[in-house]
Amino acid sequence: MGISISTSVRQKLATKHSVTENEVIECFSSRKANAKFLRDNREEHKTNPPSLWFIGTTDTGRVLKVVFIYCSDSNEFVIKTAYEANGEEVRIYNKYS
Repeated sequence: MGISISTSVRQKLATKHSVTENEVIECFSSRKANAKFLRDNREEHKTNPPSLWFIGTTDTGRVLKVVFIYCSDSNEFVIKTAYEANGEEVRIYNKYS
């Protein structure tokens, strides 16, 4: 499995959210083995394949929401965005994951 981040998303992560590619990788690495990914069912965010997300922690303790699409053909997580999670997002993730 790989993680893919387009040039435009990488730039958005850096300029808008101050998130690095390494922090995204750290969030995937820090996930508990049994933690689930949640599906974003909001109409304006629906994609095919579906957008999934989770809350992860970087090595420095930063809590991020990571949104991605899983492409089974290439066995890759294609990152859409990542940013500091707010309390409501953490609450939802803790409740449903």
